[in-house]
Amino acid sequence: MSHRPETLANAPLGRESSYPEQYDAGLLYPIARAANRAPLGIDDTALPFTGEDEWHAFEMSWLNPRGKPIVAVARFTLPAESPHLIESKSWKLYLNSFNQTHFASSEAVSKRLVEDLSKAAGAPVKVELLDVDSPELAPQTLPGECLDELDIAVAAYTPSATHLEVGDEQVEETLYSHLLKSNCPVTGQPDWGSVLIRYKGRKIERESLLRYVIGYRQHQDFHEHCVEHIFTDLMRVAAPDELLVLARYVRRGGLDISPWRATPGMAPPRPLRLARQ
Repeated sequence: MSHRPETLANAPLGRESSYPEQYDAGLLYPIARAANRAPLGIDDTALPFTGEDEWHAFEMSWLNPRGKPIVAVARFTLPAESPHLIESKSWKLYLNSFNQTHFASSEAVSKRLVEDLSKAAGAPVKVELLDVDSPELAPQTLPGECLDELDIAVAAYTPSATHLEVGDEQVEETLYSHLLKSNCPVTGQPDWGSVLIRYKGRKIERESLLRYVIGYRQHQDFHEHCVEHIFTDLMRVAAPDELLVLARYVRRGGLDISPWRATPGMAPPRPLRLARQ
């Protein structure tokens, strides 16, 4: 287990927790994004990207007025410009506090979620409650070309922009890899994911890009910051005219997260969920 960052001094992550039986918005634990952005040279007041953090919650339930349980899959979208992200375990505890709480309707649940999460994030959060059989949850595949069959040697498992090599040829391409892995900065638990990179500009040598992605294998950071790290390194080294970085992480504790960051005017393909999420 790694040293607990100061921003998580009072967070439930990595601690034994009791699960609440009644609604409690006070369980949400916001974390300022600025602390992790500063080492990357990102100014919170002038972000070099647009983007969102998309979460899916598969353990969403509440009671209707007659006490009958209702279940759903919740999709939450936080804007990248929100001053705070929300720590995942606190989010899970908060959602579980709905389990034995009566609500008049699914609209009432959505309204409560929007109010609480927007307050914690410091910016408007979008909420969608999906039926568990919704076709939007069907698995899909990433567009573009997969890098994972490249036969490369790898000896470093911490991220370094020095792995990246850029040529002179101008290209526009979409590449992806399922070999992204990072670790929780508090518990050290593995976070498995896939990353998609779409760019227009000087050609990034594919072997070097795959080696760079694999370099996150022993890196400890939140999903959102890993994506911002990748975006920042690619912009610094390759300086593309357009860039989109999207990660889709495997769910843990009933929650998955898919952050994306892009130059203005770009957006990821939607809806998009992978089989292992």
